[in-house]
Amino acid sequence: MPRMFPTIHRIAVASAATASLVLAGCSDSASSPNRAIAPDAASLSQTPDVIDATGRHVFHTKQWFQNDAQQNARPGGGGSTNTGIYYHGGPVLQSGTNVAAVYWSASTIYNGGPTPGSKGAGSSDGSLVGFFLSHLGGSPYFNINSSYTDGTGAAIQNSVTYTQFWANDTPPATPSNVTDAQMVAMLQYAFDNSKLTYNASTLYAIFTDKNVNLGGNFGNYCAYHYHGTVTINSKPVTVLYAAMPRDQDYPGSCTNASGSPNGDAAADAEVNTLAHEVEETTTDLLGTAWFDHRGYENADKCAWTWGPTSTATNGALYNVTLGGKNFLIQRNWVNSGSGGCAMSF
Repeated sequence: MPRMFPTIHRIAVASAATASLVLAGCSDSASSPNRAIAPDAASLSQTPDVIDATGRHVFHTKQWFQNDAQQNARPGGGGSTNTGIYYHGGPVLQSGTNVAAVYWSASTIYNGGPTPGSKGAGSSDGSLVGFFLSHLGGSPYFNINSSYTDGTGAAIQNSVTYTQFWANDTPPATPSNVTDAQMVAMLQYAFDNSKLTYNASTLYAIFTDKNVNLGGNFGNYCAYHYHGTVTINSKPVTVLYAAMPRDQDYPGSCTNASGSPNGDAAADAEVNTLAHEVEETTTDLLGTAWFDHRGYENADKCAWTWGPTSTATNGALYNVTLGGKNFLIQRNWVNSGSGGCAMSF
């Protein structure tokens, strides 16, 4: 969920993607579909750690959000509507979100996952992460994103398609500090060598195994979505990706520590941050579309909050059932009426 500053840089990035991405709509009085603006600087200064040292807007730990909720009026705030979140002129994935998984490890990361070195359709990913991605779209939960619009005012579609995976069996060369440049270079290799197919509306979710510092500051954050530039058919294009390090490495910070409803602790923890990054990519892929006056994207406004929960037979908590399996995933912000965190729309 990174957001790049200053505004000039963000406009340049947005321009590179507008040929293949749909612009969002319903701007507030300070913006237009042709001009992306940064959140109010004074407001953002209340929470300077939202933007890390590299300029990325990351999904912070449970403790960070708990402290922020105590110190600030979160969620909500600002905007030209009552929902507390508003539009700044950038693109959204209005017609549907595609997701590709990259499992970057010499060994299988999640139980039942693809064999290292293999590639295939998302439907053949037997992991719990793959199951979650295959059942997220069309759910009442993901339908919350339909309360957001594109530049014509058309609602974002309740659609997520798990299109493909690649189990890259060559692990990161520097696991103690895997940079964004290395992630983009790895994706470029995948496109050049037919490991993955490029698509402008696809989020390439990069998963790593134990003790990999994906993005360089894992543990101070739990995940983030971002974008870079790759070359396809001799032309530079924007690629969307999410850094999805193994959250179970930091169980007190990047998991809810309330059990594993599916008996797969690593994957059960990961789907929460994965949901967060997929919905933020959908509504704010370049950090120039939907966010509030403090820079919070839709999932930020409800981070680490669950609403009513139930108890699985193994004693673990869950709050949503997708495809017959139970999951504990955070609520999302509804951009309708007075707004609010919810599990369905």
